Amino acid sequence: MPSLQCDLNFELGEQKELLRQEIRRLVDRECPRDYIREMDEKEEFPRRVWEKLAEAGYLGIPIDPQYGGVGGDILDMVIVVEEMAKKSASIALTFMMSSCFGAKALAFAGSERQKQELLPRLARGQLMFAISVTEPDGGTDVLNVMKTTARADGDSFILNGAKMWTTCAHLADYMVVYARTNPHAAKKTEGITVFLVDPKTPGVEIRKINKLGIRATSSFAVFYNDVRVPRDNILGRLDYGFYDLLPMLNNERILVAAICLGLAQAAFADALEYAQQRQAFGKPLGQFQAIQHELARTATDIELAKLITYKAAWLQSLGRDCGIEANMAKLVAANAACQAADRGMQILGGYCYSMEFDMQRYWRDARLYRIAPITDEMVLNFIGEKLGLPRSF
Repeated sequence: MPSLQCDLNFELGEQKELLRQEIRRLVDRECPRDYIREMDEKEEFPRRVWEKLAEAGYLGIPIDPQYGGVGGDILDMVIVVEEMAKKSASIALTFMMSSCFGAKALAFAGSERQKQELLPRLARGQLMFAISVTEPDGGTDVLNVMKTTARADGDSFILNGAKMWTTCAHLADYMVVYARTNPHAAKKTEGITVFLVDPKTPGVEIRKINKLGIRATSSFAVFYNDVRVPRDNILGRLDYGFYDLLPMLNNERILVAAICLGLAQAAFADALEYAQQRQAFGKPLGQFQAIQHELARTATDIELAKLITYKAAWLQSLGRDCGIEANMAKLVAANAACQAADRGMQILGGYCYSMEFDMQRYWRDARLYRIAPITDEMVLNFIGEKLGLPRSF
């Protein structure tokens, strides 16, 4: 008879728990509620927090030690992003973008020169990255409608086109820009090259987009008008940049799930505290069964989101296929965050509409992630196809 012993273990281990405690202390100290509310109202990025993260070495987590980093894995990144998002989804998103579209993009597709030049500076907090993919006529469908082009001109490429939702373009030292370099490629996924573009390059124009949420991390429409980009700034292979950066997508999905997990926990904590303190009809609000059920559902949703998010990160850390799990994590966590904030709004009643309470910010911030960076519907399409069903798009 085979052994019945099971080695299933949900503990992260001493080092990762220590990491969680350390990043939690940092954000508790550097991100008081009043400061985060002020940054949201002013739409001003909390630069001082970014600098503290750099000083403490957190920006080096996804970077190999030979390039000045810590050499952490995706689980470490999830822990950090989750704890950041409990305080500010804007800070968490900016960390995710430079980690994903900076550090991991360079790790997957960068030349040795690019890695040696850029990764140490990124680890020290001296660089920020943004991604410029979505276009006015296409988000999820951007490969079919991409109008941004780059044509060779000697040792450079001339970039023309327009992109939407380039978050942190005003802070970024480099934008990771997707452009079509071969309009006659046999597949829509071919003929696309990725460039590292300095936003200060002549011909680059950025225009701020007024947003509902994630307001301390601004997003922009970016216009490229005869922008000259050195050939050395190609990230990955000419005409095959889409393929070279595909491995980055699982990291993106998992870290977005971690942001949503942090948001959901923040909304739940505030709703629970309010239900315990608020009196109605002579007893605590939380004594009413209707309120208890809403909080119990939220707690359950968060636990489910945490399980799939950490499973996806664990698989990724082992180098195992996690495409389905990463997309499931994003789907489940995004909906958990939206539900947690919406239930929190209902529990707070009239106070949910007051800017003096954070629930409205959680609600505004969380709603983004059911449509970005990929919609719920496209995630479901992807999962359905992986189940063996016919492609639906």
